[in-house]
Amino acid sequence: MQAREANFDGLVGPTHNYAGLSFGNVASQTNEKSIANPLAAAKQGLRKMKQLADLGFLQGVLPPQERPSLRLLRELGFSGSDAAVISRAAKDAPELLAAASSASAMWTANAATVSPSADTQDGRVHFTPANLTSKLHRAIEHEATRRTLQAIFADPARFVVHEALPGTPALGDEGAANHTRFCAQYGERGVEFFVYGRSEYRRGPEPVRYPARQTFEASRAVAQRHGLSEEGTVYAQQSPEVVDAGVFHNDVIAVGNRQTLFCHERAFVDQSAVYDQLRAQLLRTGAQLNVIEVPDARVSVSDAVTSYLFNSQLLTRPDGRDVLVVPQECRENPRVAAYLDDLIGGSGPIGEVLVFELRESMKNGGGPACLRLRVVLSEAEREAVSAGVWIDDVLFARLDAWIGKHYRDRLAPADLSDPHLLMESRTALDELTQILGLGSLYDFQR
Repeated sequence: MQAREANFDGLVGPTHNYAGLSFGNVASQTNEKSIANPLAAAKQGLRKMKQLADLGFLQGVLPPQERPSLRLLRELGFSGSDAAVISRAAKDAPELLAAASSASAMWTANAATVSPSADTQDGRVHFTPANLTSKLHRAIEHEATRRTLQAIFADPARFVVHEALPGTPALGDEGAANHTRFCAQYGERGVEFFVYGRSEYRRGPEPVRYPARQTFEASRAVAQRHGLSEEGTVYAQQSPEVVDAGVFHNDVIAVGNRQTLFCHERAFVDQSAVYDQLRAQLLRTGAQLNVIEVPDARVSVSDAVTSYLFNSQLLTRPDGRDVLVVPQECRENPRVAAYLDDLIGGSGPIGEVLVFELRESMKNGGGPACLRLRVVLSEAEREAVSAGVWIDDVLFARLDAWIGKHYRDRLAPADLSDPHLLMESRTALDELTQILGLGSLYDFQR
């Protein structure tokens, strides 16, 4: 079966701000309370989408979620008019208003885990929205994520959008940021690689400084509900030491695509055994694993975290060449820059590095890989996707103008208490659903 990988990037929302809500995410904590620029953030992300689409990659867009979330604030006991709810929350519980206003749904690598039809028992593409139980500001996302995915992937004969796993710490699920698929060709049966930070019921090493967010039990449950075969699934544990160094998701220390795994030498517990298992399972599909392991002596874990070298997109061009999409910060770190020069000058599969300016997202702890959800689609499945979400010249121009019309170029923590921000956001999102042709996605539209 012929198939291609599509990337669906999250469009940065109008309330993009730096509240420092993500304990364990070094960039998020470092830039807490600084001034954000939602307009620049949204345009930086949109331009990445457009440039990749121009290079021949399948590129879709996922809309932002409504923020601030009045639903959350009302569920927590705030009442009255929308303006009164925001005012009282700002006065009595500013940390809850910050959580309700977070634009973190832009990082769609955490939106869901996706298994293509070539891997699943029923031959359909399966999506499980991540419950994101480790953080309040993210745990409120999954219902809207499911609604959005159902609107875009609406054909039940080809797509299955599940509910999120139960919201308990034992089933903490952070989505595709801890999931990679290896295969010879996208349309052929592959091996799905799940990485977890801890297990609720299995004894093993755990981090001590920062919490591990993904559990083994959640990864296993997603694989089971997607109907993956046992021989087509591999589990590995993140190194607790790198979690404590700020590697809160696997995509901060490793990235894979088709037959290539690009990772740091300290990424996993019992790393050589992980390689052996992946190689063995891939051989069953007729593919051979190619590991590019970055030595700690060349790029330290600290360098990886600050530059987001591994929070890159590893993509295969239509002509078969592999390219690595990295943030500008990788060129600003001399050790990472030197490593990348050697990487593309060698004989390995990665022959090109594309550098993008994503400063606003990076300051909040999200690089190129955080911004996208990978979905492998056959031609028939692509035709069943809602047509209005594919980036082309026309949609790019409309979204670029829409951002310029509705987004602020400065947002400070104190601005979250402004009731006009809610109305600005709702006006923008109402217009966006018309641009994308997705119908009434948001609570305020119903």
